[in-house]
Amino acid sequence: MNYLLVFVGGGLGSVLRHTVNVICPKFLGTHFPYHTFIINITGSTIMGLIAGYLAFKGDAAQSWRLFLMTGILGGYTTFSAFSLDAGLLYERGELGLAALYVLGSVVLSIVGLFAGLALVRSMV
Repeated sequence: MNYLLVFVGGGLGSVLRHTVNVICPKFLGTHFPYHTFIINITGSTIMGLIAGYLAFKGDAAQSWRLFLMTGILGGYTTFSAFSLDAGLLYERGELGLAALYVLGSVVLSIVGLFAGLALVRSMV
């Protein structure tokens, strides 16, 4: 049953990721990998919210953890795409954009995680 929860959650997360991948270029263009940038930040923020809630409430079943964190967020976020996008910017000779992308993704994702944790702490 646990594998089924991860499977279904992963599918939902992947569909959500694909939706962001389709929408972002239409509104933000393709010069910068906004899609992965947004996914990494929002995924980390949501992970912080869920992890914070589970840490402070602690009453969520393991099945919910598997479905939400491993499944949905696992399908939604990935640093393999992050690495590819950073490498492509570098290969195109856009070192400034590559550095902005790498540093911005890492720093803002960590900030998002702590913001999610802080938000949950303030509500508990």
